[in-house]
Amino acid sequence: MQLTKSLIKAKRPCNQGFRWFIRHYAEHGHYQEMLDALVADGRSNDACWLLDQFGPTDEIRVVDALDADALVFAGSLKVLGDIEAGSLLRVGRHLRVSRGLRVDGDLIVGEDLRSDGGIRCTGKLAVGGELRADWSIDAGGPLHCGGRLRAGGDLRCGASLEAAGHVSVGLDLEVTAGIACARGLQAGGRIAAGGGLRAGQGILAGGAIAVGQHLEAGWGIRAGEEIVAGGSIRAGESLSAGGTIRAGDGYGIFAGLDVALADWAQSARVSAAVHPPDLISGHWTGPAAG
Repeated sequence: MQLTKSLIKAKRPCNQGFRWFIRHYAEHGHYQEMLDALVADGRSNDACWLLDQFGPTDEIRVVDALDADALVFAGSLKVLGDIEAGSLLRVGRHLRVSRGLRVDGDLIVGEDLRSDGGIRCTGKLAVGGELRADWSIDAGGPLHCGGRLRAGGDLRCGASLEAAGHVSVGLDLEVTAGIACARGLQAGGRIAAGGGLRAGQGILAGGAIAVGQHLEAGWGIRAGEEIVAGGSIRAGESLSAGGTIRAGDGYGIFAGLDVALADWAQSARVSAAVHPPDLISGHWTGPAAG
């Protein structure tokens, strides 16, 4: 794709960026070559701006390995080995990594991201489609996924986590801020969030669930150990814990919010090691249920 001076000017670039283009290309330049030149000249932000304006391409690049300070690629990238990137790795369409992926900055992928190893970035991690790693995922900043999110090991996030699809974690899920999941959330180990947790469907944890604010699921919530929230606990259907269930001081526990009263005994069951004193709704089936 060739970008002309008139095309770029129509997007209203900053004065410095437009002068850079005139100085290097005069009238026109190849899209990807221009992205590479901007990054090489220390202008990664301008390269990202250009990609935002003109969008991804259908170009596919296959490399044995990738070791770079920064890369902005408009098409799809397939790496047969490891990826080691510095301040930025941005891919317009798909990113496929046969081994591990590490970025000491932001990692942004327009469509799907798949790694046969682990994924680690110290900045934000944003994926427009499906995000999948056979090992662990570790993001130092916020994590946004526009589709299904799957981690074979742990998933750790240093800010907030937002996913438009189902979230599946093989081991522990640890998020410093809040979690917003449009569909279901499942972890083989524990789920911990410094903020609130909201799932459009169900929540399932093999270990404990602990959140700093409200805990809410459109369907049921089940944990192999305790369920603890700093705010209220709200389940559209049933609520079950292998240990205790505790809401924050002054807050209640609600099950069966989306179930008719006549169906509570089947679809709004509440079970835990002891009866929660702040249980407001739901059909208790735990000890001393009678």
